Amino acid sequence: MSAGKTILLLGRRDEPTDGVLDYCEMLRAAAARRGLFFELARVGWAEKGWGAALAELRKQAESWRDQWVLLQFTTLAWSHRGFPLRAPHVLRLLRQSGVRTGVVFHDFFPVRDKGIVGKAREISQARALRQLYALSELSIFTVPVNKVGWLPMRRDKAIFIPVGSNFPESDCSAKQDSSAPAKTPTIAVFGITGGDRGGVEVGDIEYAVKAAHSNGLPLHVAAIGRGCEVFETKLREAFAGTSIEVSVPGLMPAVDLARTLAGSTVLLCVRGHVSSRRGSAIAGIVCGIPIVGYRGEETGFPITEAGTILVNQNDREGLARALTSVLTDESLCRQLRLRSRGAAAQYFSWDAIASQFISALSGN
Repeated sequence: MSAGKTILLLGRRDEPTDGVLDYCEMLRAAAARRGLFFELARVGWAEKGWGAALAELRKQAESWRDQWVLLQFTTLAWSHRGFPLRAPHVLRLLRQSGVRTGVVFHDFFPVRDKGIVGKAREISQARALRQLYALSELSIFTVPVNKVGWLPMRRDKAIFIPVGSNFPESDCSAKQDSSAPAKTPTIAVFGITGGDRGGVEVGDIEYAVKAAHSNGLPLHVAAIGRGCEVFETKLREAFAGTSIEVSVPGLMPAVDLARTLAGSTVLLCVRGHVSSRRGSAIAGIVCGIPIVGYRGEETGFPITEAGTILVNQNDREGLARALTSVLTDESLCRQLRLRSRGAAAQYFSWDAIASQFISALSGN
């Protein structure tokens, strides 16, 4: 693709960390090395109100005529309360301005909820998803397209591009190449969901780790990322009275996160199921470590090409057996590490992802 400019259009910023913003910045850096230049823009509806934000966007779009604008969609990026019905208005405005419109669907299923409000929210999200797809010239999904059941039979403009890690891959490579194995096997846990679901996840972690520990293994659990600090007390209580070490660094700078993961023995994923849009699992793959976790409706190629051992959702016994096998079988652990490194280079590196974006935009 010849040198040009493509706009990555963001909605409301997430706090305390913004994974979509990190995604866009990593993609921009990798694409620039290939002659495709991304510019980041934001619709500041949450700060300015929708009227002012759309007026400002219309003015910006005057200089974007005939260029690609890729709207980055998550439900809460375009709605305070999960009713993202304004997002299609953004695409209509851009089309009226002569812009080539695309959507990167970071969320692509309506959230199922109870009650009248929950059902109304689910309906509004489903409607917004279908409208965004209909209005776009190109729709990019972060899971295989055949996993998105609401798409029409004709899916010519729908393509799959997985996400990458939200930190410099060189940090992982350096750690992989230079560090000796840790004396105490480290089980990394990347992120815990808030609310009642988080308590269930802590229970899964406790069950699997204690089962592995019963084989006489000295173990260290490192809980990193969003939500872990909230559950620090529960995590420490879960392993009180055992020799299992627990550390809860929680949120940390990207460089420290990469080094912590790369220095771990295995990544235990219990926050939902492993898929090609979950940055936590991708981070472990890019850092070249085995992944033990749950499989679900989004699990598929190329996640399955990495060093993963996945069991059915809520199968704690299977989770415990998988974790124990990785920690006790050095040959298996080595094979899984090699598979993760190979999959990272071929599918999940930002260079590979940027190349797929260039192909997609060129083909359209």
